Amino acid sequence: MKLSVLVEKLNLRVWCATESLEREVLGGYVGDLLSDVIANSKKGDVWITRQAHQNIVAVATLKEHAAIILALGKEPEPGTLEKATKEGLPVLTTDLPAFETAGRIFTVTGMA
Repeated sequence: MKLSVLVEKLNLRVWCATESLEREVLGGYVGDLLSDVIANSKKGDVWITRQAHQNIVAVATLKEHAAIILALGKEPEPGTLEKATKEGLPVLTTDLPAFETAGRIFTVTGMA
């Protein structure tokens, strides 16, 4: 599924890198521990987290994630947006908890 469709279906707020919303979402990963995300997430995942600092962009870029979704209304820090914009990495937000966000993604992408 295209990231743009996921944004629409889940009513996600797009903070940057709108030019990259046609990326394919191949899966998802939920986690706040950066070393865990590096070890276990995959290329094409949307990463759901509560972390909002610049290091999340480095991890998501390293792992070639489709996007980062900040859960529970968390807003990205200015430096995070600057770095994500340079990398062309969409940073999205939702007011939903990470668990519910993951469940909805799992359902709408047809991975269920």
